[in-house]
Amino acid sequence: MEELLLSFRDLIDRVDTRFVRYLHNEIDWNSRLIAILGTRGVGKTTLLLQHIKLTDVIPSSLYVTADDLFFSRNTLVGLAQQFYQQGGKYLYIDEIHKYKGWSQEIKNIYDKFPELHVVYTGSSILDLEKGGADLSRRKIEYKLPGLSFREYVNISQGLNLPAYSLEDILAGKVQFPYKDLRPLQLFSQYLHEGYFPFFQEDHYNLRLQGIIKQTIEVDIPVFAEMEIASVQKLRKLMYVLSQSVPFKPNYSKLAADLDIRRNTLPQYMLYLEKAGLISTLREKVAGMKILEKVEKIYLQNPNFAYALSPNNADIGNIRETIFFAWLQERYFISSSKVADFEVEEYVFEVGGRKKGQAQIASVPQGKGFIVKDDVERAIGNIIPLWMFGFVLHLIGKGTTCNDTIFVIP
Repeated sequence: MEELLLSFRDLIDRVDTRFVRYLHNEIDWNSRLIAILGTRGVGKTTLLLQHIKLTDVIPSSLYVTADDLFFSRNTLVGLAQQFYQQGGKYLYIDEIHKYKGWSQEIKNIYDKFPELHVVYTGSSILDLEKGGADLSRRKIEYKLPGLSFREYVNISQGLNLPAYSLEDILAGKVQFPYKDLRPLQLFSQYLHEGYFPFFQEDHYNLRLQGIIKQTIEVDIPVFAEMEIASVQKLRKLMYVLSQSVPFKPNYSKLAADLDIRRNTLPQYMLYLEKAGLISTLREKVAGMKILEKVEKIYLQNPNFAYALSPNNADIGNIRETIFFAWLQERYFISSSKVADFEVEEYVFEVGGRKKGQAQIASVPQGKGFIVKDDVERAIGNIIPLWMFGFVLHLIGKGTTCNDTIFVIP
């Protein structure tokens, strides 16, 4: 365990705490068992290390990754016992999905060491976990999405702009430092290379391609216990979707084209969605918050489109993709019979500067909105697309949403 402690202390010394994402202040860190799930690259590891450093409990904490060679000859339960007996109080386990049989061992740790707090991170595909120990009554689960446009602006410009409720956004109340910055310029940069926290590092698109590759070839196959032939089909499916989004599902034709059994294809789609690579827009049962069949399939965020198909990225699709990505993390969103999206009681048509009002002409006044790219300010029911990147997260409903940001000169 000594080597693990030395490695942990080295990581803590190097972690940057100048910007801490909103989720940190929403998590109940006093809970005995916390799960933080999310797509590769969204910052789960950094969030854990920042919390340890900022809360000054380093002497009683230990951070490990579940794929460390230490676990080739040791167990999680064994580590937890040794750490607990030496006075440890806070055990942080990163990438738990890489440890076979993790859920049973986490349950055992929870039951055997009631004074030990455990926080683990994992792929969002763990939402589908089955056959392991039931942790639902023990854990509190949080999901960390990619950066919002607000977070991107705050990080890249050293600001601390607040978030807004959907109602305030629809009223055009988003405040922006227009005097010093141009939102459309920053928004264009964000759509290309800004959804993931490592946007300030070199070779952004190569890193994205690596995330997609690792998710398809490692995370999903390990979770689903896939054979090599199935992995190849999954890879081909992702490629077809990336060239076709927004994709209107014809499962029979797609299954035939990819030589995948018709009843297997929806399961592959579910894996890709839960792993954070695609998003599915569904129809809503009339008058109820129940979703029916899939209407459209999008890539999960526009950065994926530019990374996978830089010469084929359609701006119309990009606009719909980012609107969907932002709103689905916070609200019940479905397809609309008259426009692009329905969110709560509101209807939205997404487009460019020249988008007209025809699609929402039948929508009651105050309920229909045109979401336009390439405009800076809201006018009436015309709302700039970039403003929705300031929407308030609903993890703590009714609370404000600010990031902890320290600007170092």
